Amino acid sequence: MKTAYDIVIRPIITEQSMEDMDIKKYVFEVAKDATKVEVAKAIEEIFGVRVIKVTTINVKGKKKRVGGNPQGFTKSWKKAVVKLSEDSKNIEIFENMA
Repeated sequence: MKTAYDIVIRPIITEQSMEDMDIKKYVFEVAKDATKVEVAKAIEEIFGVRVIKVTTINVKGKKKRVGGNPQGFTKSWKKAVVKLSEDSKNIEIFENMA
């Protein structure tokens, strides 16, 4: 059985994700086999907030090569955009980033 910390890997900090904090949207890298329901329960358990919507995106690896080596790919991963309820508190990880 997976724990909440196995499902949520790390927060994604970008300009777009920082702007979406105002409307209570947060972005996380999650386990590739995690479902939307599992992601919602994990976020609620870890941060003590109420999730109303989860959107997931499978991000394909990019083509890369190093020097004369043959071409390879970076790893593929899964991204989750989590929308919190209006009465929910903000997630503290993102507080000092802006």
